[in-house]
Amino acid sequence: MITELRRQHKLEHLLHLAGLARSSYYYHTQSISFLDKYTDLVENVKLIYNKNKGLYGYRRITLTLRKKFKAAVNFKTVAKIMRHLGLRSVIRVKKYKSYKGDVGKAAENILKRDFKAGQPHQKWVTDVTEFNVAGNKLYLSPVMDLFNGEIISYNLSSSANYKQILDMLEKAFKRRKNDNKEHTETILHSDQGWQYRLQRYQKKLKENNITQSMSRKGNCLDNAIIENFFGVLKSELFYVKKYTSILQLAKEIKGYIKYYNNQRIRINLNGMSPVEYRAHYIKNTA
Repeated sequence: MITELRRQHKLEHLLHLAGLARSSYYYHTQSISFLDKYTDLVENVKLIYNKNKGLYGYRRITLTLRKKFKAAVNFKTVAKIMRHLGLRSVIRVKKYKSYKGDVGKAAENILKRDFKAGQPHQKWVTDVTEFNVAGNKLYLSPVMDLFNGEIISYNLSSSANYKQILDMLEKAFKRRKNDNKEHTETILHSDQGWQYRLQRYQKKLKENNITQSMSRKGNCLDNAIIENFFGVLKSELFYVKKYTSILQLAKEIKGYIKYYNNQRIRINLNGMSPVEYRAHYIKNTA
């Protein structure tokens, strides 16, 4: 008993000299003990986190552990390991607003927040988001296939104009044709931005057997999936680095979209990337 009291007194003296609270000492002691229990798992968590440049949260890391390392591990354990290691993902922020008032006729909201698609090229969504680098603007206009969340076409431009939208559309039409889906009844949903209310835009859709759908005015949730993509892109790329030019940013956005389509796994796609999920679907329906 006396020996224990002496040990406690010595500990209190050392903690006082170190300026460390008793609770902090025990937390770090327990943390070291917990991490030592899962040595191999800890190394794999750090490997996956660093390989994906800190973009994966505990859910995606857990899925990757199960898929790549055949680890029988649950979300809570991985979340606890990441918390003890101080690993965390970044936060999302708001997007560029493309609505500029009434410039043309708005289309009906056909999609009605039904973001599930049973096959490729059945439902597309689009929007425009803005980046600001040293006072210079860069605009990204993509088309996403709701079947697997894949970005099937996009355009990067230093100005938000119809030429950008037209280029994006032509690439999407070409992709649909290459996938032998040009006769598929496709819905293309957007907000009520000025680009999508132009007669030439609407005519282009009709010429290519595309049904136009628009969000209701002031209802950003009607196009939530593409908004979510913009949030992910900005939080995982744009806001984690200081860019010096829009040329530098444009190059990295191209690289990120390639990564997003081919490597970045998604929980709602059973731990597969968009491209993997599409390939899996084609294999099982051929």
